[in-house]
Amino acid sequence: MDNRFQITFYANRDGELLREAIEAEGISKRALTSIKFNGGNILVNGDEKTVRYSLNKGDEITIFFPLEEVSDGLVIEHGKLNIVYEDEALLIIEKPPFMNTIPSREHPTGSIANYVCGYFKERGIHSTVHIVTRLDRDTSGLLCIAKHSHIHHLMGIQQQNKLINKQYEAIVHGHVEIDEQSIIAPIGRKPTSIIEREVRDDGQYSHTDVKVIKRGYFNSEPISHVRLKLHTGRTHQIRVHMAHIGHPLVGDDLYGGSRELYNRQALHCVHLEMIHPLSKEKIFFSSEILETMKNLINNEMFEQ
Repeated sequence: MDNRFQITFYANRDGELLREAIEAEGISKRALTSIKFNGGNILVNGDEKTVRYSLNKGDEITIFFPLEEVSDGLVIEHGKLNIVYEDEALLIIEKPPFMNTIPSREHPTGSIANYVCGYFKERGIHSTVHIVTRLDRDTSGLLCIAKHSHIHHLMGIQQQNKLINKQYEAIVHGHVEIDEQSIIAPIGRKPTSIIEREVRDDGQYSHTDVKVIKRGYFNSEPISHVRLKLHTGRTHQIRVHMAHIGHPLVGDDLYGGSRELYNRQALHCVHLEMIHPLSKEKIFFSSEILETMKNLINNEMFEQ
């Protein structure tokens, strides 16, 4: 049995060079080099061909990619993963809070990436982990993983073209007065910190849409339940933007929030929408906020 990742597609016209058809399919030059020198194959109607081969319309093209290995230094671990969706290309996972997406110096093990590598090994999937959408350690909710570098490349193109729709729900301090608003403010690293970001003139363009779901009180403190849509993907973008307008996330003590009400930043990725890299169909996934977040807003003092 051939365990290599493979894709099949068809020539669109007579006289098209195989190299042109491969490029049109979104296969990068780097991937093509790896196919050539690291154990891949390019077949046309079942026969191996060079990229200079002239195609006929309807020819079946099959690409076998080389086997992938787990990255050096990434510990393979076996642990529980809450898998929402899986096929030959993608893995959609609901991440719990207090868990890294990838290992860090402080937390070298126990991350989603560690467990995904273990999951792949258990199932004989010869790949390493390719994170498409990443969540902070304390943030919960949906994240997307590509099961091969080629899929990761295609998803990266979608991100560049703003074709991946990510939406979050958060609970923030204070009553956000404007029902719907766009925060467009550049974000950069804070000079006095290697972790913290801030809105600054020389930062990167950053855009977040904010919609108020409810306003109310918890233990007499005003809070708001908001829905957020990211148009860019800067580090800590939601946390920085909400703090910038005077409404830091509940539990986010790095950016001015308090942990008296909640022991982490109250932020959950509730919606992911993208174009499937192989079928080209639009797919979407939804997730409800955790019960612990619901407890902050499901009380009689909370109003629309």
